[in-house]
Amino acid sequence: MAELDTSGGGKHKGGKIRSKKASTRIDLTAMVDLAFLLITFFIMTTTLAKPKAMDMFMPDKSKKDVQLPVPETRTMTVWLGANDKIEWFIGAPGKTPPTVSNFGKDGIRKDLVEQNQKIKATHTGPDNDMIVLVKPSDHSTYKNFVNMMDELSIAGINRYGVVDITPAEVAQLKKDGNY
Repeated sequence: MAELDTSGGGKHKGGKIRSKKASTRIDLTAMVDLAFLLITFFIMTTTLAKPKAMDMFMPDKSKKDVQLPVPETRTMTVWLGANDKIEWFIGAPGKTPPTVSNFGKDGIRKDLVEQNQKIKATHTGPDNDMIVLVKPSDHSTYKNFVNMMDELSIAGINRYGVVDITPAEVAQLKKDGNY
């Protein structure tokens, strides 16, 4: 471990008397072993960052279930266009003009929360949740889709579906300059 060297200034004939110089030498082998043991321990016991993923449940395509009618007044359709633009409307397509929005707390999130509150206020009973249909276009990005799923989660929307966009809806996006 540590050694103390006591050899040093001896007595010489006719010379000055010098004090003994103590030189120290510290053996750090045990300290290095301990450091490597600690590093190994922390590497083995650390959990790595787990990827965050949202679970999506898709229906089985082999089964043909009977579709229950859903009131149009509870349905919000969201079109994901190009350049981070969103168009949405309540009800059936063509009856109300779509509203153009964007992502963020002052964009689609605010619209989702407001429309959900309106629907819950006007519809009574246990089945008064808003249903959101997300329709990504060919010019929307994967980032836009993930952002939309995040906005639905933040707004507390539990019922939503991802649906293919129709050619008529693509034509409306083109007409509005969002395709």
